[in-house]
Amino acid sequence: MAFALNLYPVTYIARYNPETQKWDEEWLESDKVTYDELMAMSEADRKAVLDKRNQMGIPTVTYTSQYAYGCFEGMKGFPTKDGGVAIFRPEENGKRFNNSMKGLYCPAFPVEQFVNASVEFVKRNAALGYVPKYNPDWEKTDYADAESIYMRPFMNSEGAIGVGCSHQPYVVICATTVSAYFKKGLDGAVITDRIRATPHGTGYIKCASNYVISALAKKEAEDAGYVECVYLDAVHHKYFQEGSSCNLFFVLKDKTIVTPELGDTILPGITRKSVIALAREKGYKVEERPISVKEVQKKAVECFVTGTAAGISPISSITDLKGKKTSFCEGFGPVAKELQHELKGRQYGLLDDPNNWNTIVIPGNK
Repeated sequence: MAFALNLYPVTYIARYNPETQKWDEEWLESDKVTYDELMAMSEADRKAVLDKRNQMGIPTVTYTSQYAYGCFEGMKGFPTKDGGVAIFRPEENGKRFNNSMKGLYCPAFPVEQFVNASVEFVKRNAALGYVPKYNPDWEKTDYADAESIYMRPFMNSEGAIGVGCSHQPYVVICATTVSAYFKKGLDGAVITDRIRATPHGTGYIKCASNYVISALAKKEAEDAGYVECVYLDAVHHKYFQEGSSCNLFFVLKDKTIVTPELGDTILPGITRKSVIALAREKGYKVEERPISVKEVQKKAVECFVTGTAAGISPISSITDLKGKKTSFCEGFGPVAKELQHELKGRQYGLLDDPNNWNTIVIPGNK
């Protein structure tokens, strides 16, 4: 199953109560159709079930629907080799979600409540069979096409029509099973002349409105035959920022790993943070700093992107605004491959988890 919307039956919804200054929680169970029952249905019947699951009873006319005023998270749960299920670093997603809501000047969702709700969410859907089963064959490709639970916590405002900030937002958690993110048959990345984020804007939070530009730029890249687009900075137009929904990494000739430094125009990715930690554990020198197109063209031998959806994905080339193509390794280079093996191995329970990044939802058999 590729990156597609096949919603699970149980949804978590919380709404902020200004009187108590707490979040009132509820669990919406659209149906009791198990995963096996869903797969046995005709295509038309299956579509009817999935369409019904996408009706969550929250307002339609809102600051969110009218102005893309909202924020969200992408996080994953993984079937582990021992038969269990774990969520990867949910407290980090909770912190970032909390920060995004503060950035939007609306009540922030507590991190502990975020983690607890995420764990319970997976448990309830797992009881109906909506958790992919571990497949040993995934190990042969370091989990490049392995399935996982893609969880989407998001904030939606109360009903509203004028431009304003939310005072009684909703927080929703839904999920779908996914595998590979990038489309097959496309290759390399291209620099876009669009600007993703400007200084003093919202680029540092996972704000819904940021992704409109991403959707447009990525479509333009795909239409031109590229798998991804990459952005330059808004001020000098020469330093790399990030991809449409992922952070960028370059490996230089001396094996130094460089990724653009965080600021108010770059999203602090959870996978980015994890890859930096893993690389340093492996003895690599990692630099978080500005890196220009010219430096990459002269010194880079590998390029890869990171993200919850993308995992670690190699980029074989980058074409600049003048059409100059800089080629890197075909497929995974040696550094990216080592990091991919370590990251995915820990997420799927093939390797030990010394940093305790996995929150166990369902214990394994070993």
